[in-house]
Amino acid sequence: MGPQSTPDLSTQASSPSLSTVAVVGLGTMGTGIAEVLTRAGREVIGIDTDEAAARRAVSALETATARAVQRERLTERERQDALARFRTFTDLQAAADADLVIEVVPEDYELKRQVFAALDAVVRPDTILATGTNALSVTRLAADSQRPERVLGVHFFNPAPAMKLVEVVSSVLTAPTAVTAVTELARDLGKDPIAVGDRPGFVADGLLFGYLNQAAAMYESKYATREDIDAAMKLGCGLPMGPLALLDLIGVDTARTVLEAMYAESRDRLHAPAPILGQLAEAGLTGRKAGRGFYSYDAPGSATVVPDAESPAAADERAGGRTVSGVGVAGSGTMASGIAEVFAKAGYKVVLAARSLEKAEKAKARITKSLGRSVDKGRMTAEARDAALAAITPAGSLDAFADVDLAVEAVAEDLAVKQELFRTLDKVCKPGAVLATTTSSLPVVACARATSRPQDVIGMHFFNPAPAMKLVEVVRTVLTADDVHATVRAVCAKVRKHPVDCGDRAGFIVNALLFPYLNNAIKMVEEHYATLDDIDAAMKLGGGYPMGPFELLDVVGLDVSLAIEKVLHAEFRDPGLAPSPLLEHLVAAGCLGRKTGRGFREYARR
Repeated sequence: MGPQSTPDLSTQASSPSLSTVAVVGLGTMGTGIAEVLTRAGREVIGIDTDEAAARRAVSALETATARAVQRERLTERERQDALARFRTFTDLQAAADADLVIEVVPEDYELKRQVFAALDAVVRPDTILATGTNALSVTRLAADSQRPERVLGVHFFNPAPAMKLVEVVSSVLTAPTAVTAVTELARDLGKDPIAVGDRPGFVADGLLFGYLNQAAAMYESKYATREDIDAAMKLGCGLPMGPLALLDLIGVDTARTVLEAMYAESRDRLHAPAPILGQLAEAGLTGRKAGRGFYSYDAPGSATVVPDAESPAAADERAGGRTVSGVGVAGSGTMASGIAEVFAKAGYKVVLAARSLEKAEKAKARITKSLGRSVDKGRMTAEARDAALAAITPAGSLDAFADVDLAVEAVAEDLAVKQELFRTLDKVCKPGAVLATTTSSLPVVACARATSRPQDVIGMHFFNPAPAMKLVEVVRTVLTADDVHATVRAVCAKVRKHPVDCGDRAGFIVNALLFPYLNNAIKMVEEHYATLDDIDAAMKLGGGYPMGPFELLDVVGLDVSLAIEKVLHAEFRDPGLAPSPLLEHLVAAGCLGRKTGRGFREYARR
């Protein structure tokens, strides 16, 4: 077939119609893509050299469509039509009549190159060839093809029938009409396509895998348990899965491959695969598919976690702790009033102290409004509200903390201010009282050393809004007494919060994993790789995040975000943690997010 027979896709007036699609590789992803296509009315040619894989794909489609009929999302006639549109083969020759071929074989460049070379000899000149890779170079595959202008990437997310995002990846060689045709197809399938350039991980995985890698490294360093890391990110950030459970779902070996490709391009140490990923992969402990990865499962392919040697033993949280009946909360802002509300609702007597009695009474008025909303929504009774309010005593001085068993400070995130407050608590509070800081980024031990009883000082990092958020990071310093730690965990249980243990280092668990991810999202915009809207959409649709990174940055506050990034960079000294210049410029310009009406986006003034 000579060059003269090759149509010039870059000059065609309209995008080619993609009514017949071949899917090469009928594993989990290929089968899911085939289901999406058949249910959308496309003729689908499923190709896999393993006949058993082809049979499993047919069976999976039968099961999925039967379930759809039961849920009244398909009629039986529509189901039979969909099944009739799916034919399976073991030879690539079957792709000869396809308008589009989507390759989803394992992430091995040589294997993919061989598939593309074989397809070159089989398909029509106008057929578009798409790779489902999320780590390998689309450009390199295109350059090795006979007609690179018709090669692109189309990256679905697992499970393909449920996930809305599709990344359409073009190389410098890809014809615009090929991109348009595949983008239109994605929309016809009910997906939300975003156009991205060719680099490892693209948008969603490019951000996701750096975060997963840092979580693996955090676990490997024994900073926190796998259960605490996963619980922290689910409860503190609203993520659908913890990072280590997600690595097991994706496959430890797959994650390592993606990260190696990302590191080869970026040379960013945050992308250098954590050694534990290599150790697990080499041992065959690749996650759910193997029955064991970071967690153990009851069978290969199962999602059911079973106890193993690392599973936490059930224990009485109160064992060995101190008695706590009275709690002091220092501060008058949103966090202080939220924490005071949490303790009062749990039956503790609470002293709410601010710099003046007027400020303390305003904070209690904020609690009154909050509890009133809970009554209006049927979440608590009027009697419970009245009891909680009666338990709170406003005070204009820390002297009112003389009899409390637990003092919790929630004042400004300024070390000098907190140290001065702890010096006062040291003088005012009775011997044996537990002294806690709610800092999110400052060293707890620096607060402890401001007192004569550092063994009684601990971190209790609540998340905002405190009444709604279930997580508390319990931060031990090297000086914190065991019974103080036990006391705080028991208190967390009583106020119906989920405690996770972590050591006294910058960012603790949540911020140490969250803010490098946010910083990397900003770098993508700086490099003109993707837009704010596309990145936010990618993480919500492809990662199941409740908010996109730029939505979250504007809510948190760009000044707060920058301060945390600086603390992380100063502590870990990793160049990849250096705050993005764009973030610094926006903060310098006073664009701090929603609170100023402008951050990464503009907001209507209230």
